[in-house]
Amino acid sequence: MVQAYVLIQTEVGKAAVVAEEVRIIPGVDSADDVTGPYDVIVRASASDVDQLGKLVVAKIQAIAGITRTLTCPIVNL
Repeated sequence: MVQAYVLIQTEVGKAAVVAEEVRIIPGVDSADDVTGPYDVIVRASASDVDQLGKLVVAKIQAIAGITRTLTCPIVNL
């Protein structure tokens, strides 16, 4: 199992709508509106890195209002 935080920047005024749409995607564990350089932070899970990439590119980035994402895989040190 691979988990990651996906940091999302949105168009102005779109954070709440984007977070709502992201929450219903299978593989998304949580999505929260935040303040700062990013507008939404998502915690996602997938069976492997390839599936995580597909989740981010095909599902999350396809949502209208998203301008940029940064995927941060979780490591256990």
